Amino acid sequence: MDLELSDRLVVVTGASKGIGYACAAAFAAEGARVVMVSRSRANLDAAIARFPRGAHVPATIVADLVKADEAQRMVEKAESDHGSIDVLVNSAGAARRYAPDDLDAQAWHDAMDAKFFSYIHPTDAVLKRMVSRGRGVIVNIIGSGGKVANPVHLPGGAANAALMLATVGLASAFGGKGIRVNGINPGATLTGRVQEGLKAEAKMTGMPESELLSRNQMRIPLKRYATPEEVARVAVFLASSQASYVSGAIVPMDGASNAVI
Repeated sequence: MDLELSDRLVVVTGASKGIGYACAAAFAAEGARVVMVSRSRANLDAAIARFPRGAHVPATIVADLVKADEAQRMVEKAESDHGSIDVLVNSAGAARRYAPDDLDAQAWHDAMDAKFFSYIHPTDAVLKRMVSRGRGVIVNIIGSGGKVANPVHLPGGAANAALMLATVGLASAFGGKGIRVNGINPGATLTGRVQEGLKAEAKMTGMPESELLSRNQMRIPLKRYATPEEVARVAVFLASSQASYVSGAIVPMDGASNAVI
């Protein structure tokens, strides 16, 4: 199956770790020209050092996408250095998890900055350029916490829910301009963020983290967490020509954990 991604310019935010890194590697494996974005130069350097041999080595840009001006600068630099952006994959930022007793107003503000605005800022910066060209794809890596409220993930879940609405709304508003926008809702995925969630849950329940991990996996119908590579493969498909009539979709990837539609 030809995904027609060879030589396409793909910008991946949050690309130095986890799902973002897996997305960068997957697009590079398809022959795309990849720009990896992170707020940490050290993390980007470490990511490039472990990048798969034989794949196109990505370019890198350091930017804190919580700040609208940095997102604008990132997009300008990517296009100035490498040409028109064909695909934007938003995977930057993650909201902290909190035991309910630790919530305060700042936690909710921080979650919107960390997860919602770190996606909206680069989307806003690139969307106008895509519209002027009459083509472009945006894929948002969101999270199943926006569909089902988790007591230790309420601020982050609220940000995810807002992103789902924005994803579907932008797809509807700009489909006539040649833009496709889709989202993926991973459930528990084997990244470093899993440990943060386990720590918050352990504080709330008093159970050991190892026991919580085993118990949590057994509750998933597929009996395991997803891998970042599995999520990345879906992102690549959604960005490809093979998904040319898919827009405004939110794809669940939680192993059938949440029986919702």
